[in-house]
Amino acid sequence: MATKIGMMDSAYFVGRSEILAWINSTLHLNLSKVEEAASGAVQCQLMDAVHPGIVPMHKVNFDAKNEYEMIQNYKVLQDVFNKLKITKHIEVNKLIKGRPLDNLEFMQWMKKYCDSVNGGLLLNSYNPVERREACKGGKEVGKKPAASQACSKPNSGTNRPHSSHGSRRTEGSSVNATNQSLKVAKPNSNIVAAYEEQVSFASLTHLILTSMEQITELKLSVDSLEKERDFYFSKLRDIEILCQTPEIENSPIVEAIQKILYATDDNSSVVLEAQAMVVQRMKHLSPIAEVAEENVMVENQKRKSLDVSSPANAKLPQRQRLSDVSNVQCSDSPLISF
Repeated sequence: MATKIGMMDSAYFVGRSEILAWINSTLHLNLSKVEEAASGAVQCQLMDAVHPGIVPMHKVNFDAKNEYEMIQNYKVLQDVFNKLKITKHIEVNKLIKGRPLDNLEFMQWMKKYCDSVNGGLLLNSYNPVERREACKGGKEVGKKPAASQACSKPNSGTNRPHSSHGSRRTEGSSVNATNQSLKVAKPNSNIVAAYEEQVSFASLTHLILTSMEQITELKLSVDSLEKERDFYFSKLRDIEILCQTPEIENSPIVEAIQKILYATDDNSSVVLEAQAMVVQRMKHLSPIAEVAEENVMVENQKRKSLDVSSPANAKLPQRQRLSDVSNVQCSDSPLISF
């Protein structure tokens, strides 16, 4: 079966001219190049010719110019292949580009398959022009051969050789002009495609370089922030170690600093509370209060020593003992002036 032919099969050694002659004679067309069948409509009608009625010809578009229209024709062809259980892979992306070699290989496979069905013989009742009328753009395709034949008919017997030669010359010139226009248009399209690929590659390269520069800047900023964080953390750790010194651990200032260091909430009230705590503790430990407290303690100790440790004082009169005590108080008090 032609669905499993290899690349070295004789089918792939059939020339372009033979393929074109087979297509034109089978479907009553006038193709001059194999790549003119890149739209997929010709392949659909070839399958309709060997399997009449299996192809929904009303879905085939002979006037397909855009890629999405060509893809629709190949979808119809793929559905026919699935119905017939044909495992041939259709390389749609290559065929719609209009590359001669890709289209030639696919048409060679089509010829091999059509020849394998009923020996390549078509039914006498099959009319390709009539079947094309149901397609979009099929009527115009069917009229082209008739119009060319009408133009080539002679008006009289004497002018027959001249008119036929002139018609051939005009046909040849039109074909040459078409070929030249296609040759000019194809390189231009290739140049445009190459330019678009180059532009897209350049834009992609620029985007990658820009992204890499941004990533490098972000890494540098992260490194600097980490260094700054470590620096200030080490300072706070030094302050914490200093506050844990036994000589100053219980001082009000150290307690206030520790309150700020160990605060879990990011709130400004913590600083205010620490300041209030320091002020309150400093009021109790003011220098004047400390001196007064120390004087009272000293006086109490001296009074006790006079009353308890001196038995001779007990024999003295009460007035003299009071005078001695007053003399002691006046001599040691820093707040009495003489």
